[in-house]
Amino acid sequence: MHAYRSHTCADLNKSHVGETVRLAGWVHRIRDHGGVLFIDLRDHYGITQVLCDPDSPVFKDVEKVRSEWCIRIDGNVKARDESLVNTKIPTGEVEVFVRDLEILGQSEELPLMVFGDQEYPEETRLRYRYLDLRREKMQQNMVLRANMVQSIRKRMWDKGFNEYQTPIITASSPEGARDFLVPSRLHPGKFYALPQAPQQFKQLMMVSGFDKYFQIAPCFRDEDPRADRSPTDFYQLDMEMSFVTQQDVFDTIQPVIQGVFEEFGKGRKVDSEWPQISYKDAARWYGSDKPDLRNPIKMQDCSEHFRGSGFAIFAKLLEQDGTEVRAIPAPTGGSRKFCDRMNKFAQQEGLPGMGYIFWRKQTADSIAQERGISVKEVNALVKSGEIILGNEAAGPLAKNIGPERTEAIRQQLGLSVGDAAFFLGGKPKTFESVAGRARNVIGEELKLTDKDRFAFAWIVDFPIYEQDEESGKIDFEHNPFSMPQGGMDALDGDPLDVRGNQYDLACNGYELVSGAIRNHRPEIMFKAFEIAGYGKEEVEKRFGGMVNAFQYGAPPHGGCAAGIDRMVMLLADEANIREVIMFPMNQRAEDLMMSAPSEPLAEQLMELNLRVIPQD
Repeated sequence: MHAYRSHTCADLNKSHVGETVRLAGWVHRIRDHGGVLFIDLRDHYGITQVLCDPDSPVFKDVEKVRSEWCIRIDGNVKARDESLVNTKIPTGEVEVFVRDLEILGQSEELPLMVFGDQEYPEETRLRYRYLDLRREKMQQNMVLRANMVQSIRKRMWDKGFNEYQTPIITASSPEGARDFLVPSRLHPGKFYALPQAPQQFKQLMMVSGFDKYFQIAPCFRDEDPRADRSPTDFYQLDMEMSFVTQQDVFDTIQPVIQGVFEEFGKGRKVDSEWPQISYKDAARWYGSDKPDLRNPIKMQDCSEHFRGSGFAIFAKLLEQDGTEVRAIPAPTGGSRKFCDRMNKFAQQEGLPGMGYIFWRKQTADSIAQERGISVKEVNALVKSGEIILGNEAAGPLAKNIGPERTEAIRQQLGLSVGDAAFFLGGKPKTFESVAGRARNVIGEELKLTDKDRFAFAWIVDFPIYEQDEESGKIDFEHNPFSMPQGGMDALDGDPLDVRGNQYDLACNGYELVSGAIRNHRPEIMFKAFEIAGYGKEEVEKRFGGMVNAFQYGAPPHGGCAAGIDRMVMLLADEANIREVIMFPMNQRAEDLMMSAPSEPLAEQLMELNLRVIPQD
């Protein structure tokens, strides 16, 4: 028999009754039923119930066993009584009577329990990650991740892509975040960098004639942490193709991602129609370039209804250039209580409030108040047919702009009795993000957002440039390496009108994929950077390897990168990306388990010709 096990803790069933088996694993739970000891023995694959009574030669040894001890047992497989069968586990029809025991590893008192669903502070979980990872949910998340990566690889190979590896130590290359720098011992005073992405290398591969590349690539960025972003390193499905258009990239990657979500989505609906929405429309309709399309709410411009109206705040605002008033429809949200709650949300977001209108059935009370007559008189007029109770708009905005304008707003937004609308105004960039968050909250609270679905959308037509309002300086707003739509001709007009062949894929409110058709023409690249104030010499200095290569017959090419961690997070239905990373950093970019970052030894600094200057 094998030294540690003949079977895993998920293998045994009724067909093994009467056999002598050997199992190894961790003590998940111990129960003492009147002198009979029951142990749930757990390994990576499952749980088997083992038992021991005073007739066992190792009963006294088993009595000493505690939670999370690692043990090996030998025993006889027995069928459970029908009334004691556990249908929740594969081994629930049998149990193993212990004949022999070996302690493989004792455990100290546990800082967190593996059994059960107790909540522990994240700092505790990360400090003792090896224990946290023993928990069932974490085991499932990591297996999901492994299986998903395997599936992605197979799908990419099946599409004719080859997997190539790119360097981990390279030159510093700004990708929109801070580099992790690595000092060179052999070249004092000089530094390598960990790659923020394999961007330049995969483009160089296209110049080298490798037509279809992919890699499950580690990327390193010194970023501030967020719930959906690791502060140090992450993995992405990185791909690039030669002789392709934007649509070719979409047609290639959609079956891969859609297939993965269908395979691991646990029956949730996976949309097969992926609309293409311009960056401008995404901001206007959803207040975000990564909209959650499970939420059907689409914002609309309602400026004309407030221009010259009795609501002075919006009327005056609209006299300024570049301003507008945007409405967020809220179907079924037509109650003062809900409207007040959303107004409070806006105040928590740093705004004075959020205007609203809600529509309700007219009442005798409201008409009496409006006309300055008694309810009794109103009822009489209703009875005589002189007044017909209909619908009415309520709320401070409705009183200020009057019934004609509120009715026009209702019709534009397609709302009815029991619905509401919320309004924000100003220059769109000042309120769009808050409006987008308000849209999400409204969708959640009114249960309009379909939680049992994955909804995808390509966001396209990103502007390449933006202008600083104070200085008037033109700079890159998005990826400077994407090919301008229209090529060189597009760069002769207003820079703010230039759109790039750049695209993101949004899913359920997260950016899942980012990519572009690359600018492979040196003359167009130099011109694009010149508009943003970067001379030819600076471009050659910062991106010399790629610029030089493009002078030797570079093919048109493009690709994208999909976030592996974020995909697993969505499939595992987790809100925090650290739940799907084996050994993540905490929110301060610290590894509490390995005590990183740490102070270097004096000898290490001397080898690198470095000196640490103490901070005051």
